[in-house]
Amino acid sequence: MKWSSVREFTAYLGPALIVSMAYMDPGNYGTAIQSGALFQNKLVWAVWLASIMAMELQYLSGKLGIATGQSLTELLRSSLRSRYYRVTYWLAAEAAAAATDLAEYLGTVLALNILFGIPLLYAALLGALDVLLILAFASRRFRVIEYMFMVFVSVISVGFLYEIYVFGPNFADIVRHTFVPTLNRENIPFVVGIVGATVMPHALFLHSHLTKDKVKGNTLEERRRVRKLHLIESVLTLTVAALVNVAILVVAGRALCPTYGCVGNMNINALTVTGAAKVMDGLYGPLAGVVFGVTLLASGIASSTTGTLAGQAIMEGMLGTRVNVYARRVVTRVINVFPTVVAILVGLSPLSLLVYSQVVLSIMIPLPMVPLIYYTAKRDLMGEFVNRRSTTLVALVIGGTIVALNAYLLVTL
Repeated sequence: MKWSSVREFTAYLGPALIVSMAYMDPGNYGTAIQSGALFQNKLVWAVWLASIMAMELQYLSGKLGIATGQSLTELLRSSLRSRYYRVTYWLAAEAAAAATDLAEYLGTVLALNILFGIPLLYAALLGALDVLLILAFASRRFRVIEYMFMVFVSVISVGFLYEIYVFGPNFADIVRHTFVPTLNRENIPFVVGIVGATVMPHALFLHSHLTKDKVKGNTLEERRRVRKLHLIESVLTLTVAALVNVAILVVAGRALCPTYGCVGNMNINALTVTGAAKVMDGLYGPLAGVVFGVTLLASGIASSTTGTLAGQAIMEGMLGTRVNVYARRVVTRVINVFPTVVAILVGLSPLSLLVYSQVVLSIMIPLPMVPLIYYTAKRDLMGEFVNRRSTTLVALVIGGTIVALNAYLLVTL
């Protein structure tokens, strides 16, 4: 790549980078920790499968914004002519965003507990104040937020490079389970949870909202240029996210499975994120637990920002009006503080809340996925950016796979 191309890409970098935090959020930590602790490397294939699904769907979402100059929710508002249907769809999309934010908020709470020893109840109240940090960033130029995400992604990536180095996993076993899938009654809830934690409804809504503003001018040549940059950025950033998720699962399998007893012998309710950090401390020294806590805190704060932007895009697109980001963030946090505090008071594991929220998200994936595939396959809407038949076919296979996994989960629960 020429130096001028590198500069062009760097100037564009942002939309997929922000979206990628949805694939490295605390929900991913929760499902990957439980999956690794129970099954060691046996579900690495599920992480890669979910990541490939995410790349395809996020590419379509970003392309939709580039080709049409509109976000997915704006197009839906135009298509759903009945006010009843628009409001119903908006509320369903908001429910998905709330489930996402619950996982992000829990990540911040758990990180505060790991790093500073703050009791979970107090950390739940203190964690709600991350809204102040987010609003401070949101009050500046949007490019500042994109720079912030570059820092957070770097912190998480370097942190797990260190964890992999310290834990020394069996790379041959990881490669084998990348290509040899294992699917049975015991692991299907965790496979669905991995998909739910990876292919995120709010990220599909957000990507088109971000890319539409990257097009400078309305020429076909400009849209072609931006689409090319969008493809490169999506593949690059989501590959990094996939590697981080694999690292979390592998580290959990290496550290926790021997300690807690693996599948068939483990009381999964006894496994906690803070307990996982303590095990890392005991086996590999305190720095391992601290690095894990720092990456979790970075994940919680950054993914909360992604959730805020997604919620804003959903409301503005579906209601056709500007949203006060300050008011929205405060309301969202109040909604999620209540169930978290109640769960802590009654003794429910925050890790279980993380996993359950991801299963809910997986079930709600068709909400943005179905219209996304439909719109990007319409030539009269997309013009020359319309999906090839093979692209649409792959997207339909992905959608069918996700729906089948969800149906299997519901039948076997």
